[in-house]
Amino acid sequence: MLEPIVDEALMEVPSHFPIPDFPVDNPFSEPAWKLGKMLFYDTRLSKDQKVSCASCHLPGNAFSDTVSFSRGFEGLAGTRNAPSLANVAYHPYFTREGGVPTLEMQVLVPVQEHNEFNFNIIEIAERLSDDGEYNDLALMAYDRELDYYVIPRALATFERSLISGNSKYDLYLNGKASLNEMEWQGLALFQSEDLSCVVCHSGFNFTSYEFANNGLYTEYSDPGRFRLTGEEADLAMFKIPSLRNIEVTGPYMHDGSIKTLEGVIEHYNSGGKTHPHRSPLIRPLGLSQQEKLALMAFLKTLTDETFIGNEKFRNE
Repeated sequence: MLEPIVDEALMEVPSHFPIPDFPVDNPFSEPAWKLGKMLFYDTRLSKDQKVSCASCHLPGNAFSDTVSFSRGFEGLAGTRNAPSLANVAYHPYFTREGGVPTLEMQVLVPVQEHNEFNFNIIEIAERLSDDGEYNDLALMAYDRELDYYVIPRALATFERSLISGNSKYDLYLNGKASLNEMEWQGLALFQSEDLSCVVCHSGFNFTSYEFANNGLYTEYSDPGRFRLTGEEADLAMFKIPSLRNIEVTGPYMHDGSIKTLEGVIEHYNSGGKTHPHRSPLIRPLGLSQQEKLALMAFLKTLTDETFIGNEKFRNE
């Protein structure tokens, strides 16, 4: 069961956003948030003590990474591009194939991946067992010292607080800013039936959270959702990402293969590559250079400078 519980001092929820739900066994509290933040930046969570959550999820890039594949344990490269953590509080499931149902479970994925932390939650708890500050916060938040139960819940609490909803577009929605002519044109294109962007990138978080193939390749080395379900229909299908802060979350796509936002727009304008599961929405758009620039201008209004620069989320 979930319940909407929030501390407004630590979680600034925009008025046009719903209040996030928290699991009944992991309600929001300041000690849990503080503990989760400390753990997020702690390299001791990785086996070689060189990699933290923040190594691949940079605050200045909306908690995404700037490379196609992040480097983890002993410098090994990951297999997918690290997504932004902005607004993960609202995701119904996690990972690119949607195989993890809760944020508490998701934070365990990088812990055990051989090319990320290459560790396990039991050994992490043992390594940190003598940390007095951690134990004090754990006792306040969960009535028990730091252990395998506390660590993922505290991390999930901190990550749920990473809410981004104060971009220029949000200010416009709330009557506190105006879009210029180019941004207006881009918004009109984005919402038009001809482009159909809003079919996949809808709602306050600009995603439907569904799975789709956008014609990135004719053959995929990554099977996508098929890896989870084994269903042929899910081959090369990936979870649709949010467009919030897209200006600062490149490189793009599940494998970081498109380096610039201009390249992303050009990919969709071209109609992508032929694949049996490519969405019928992916087709040549015939955008002019002016229209591509306008679309770019609108997408940049989704950048939330307040969120990106929020010292509250940064390591102290």
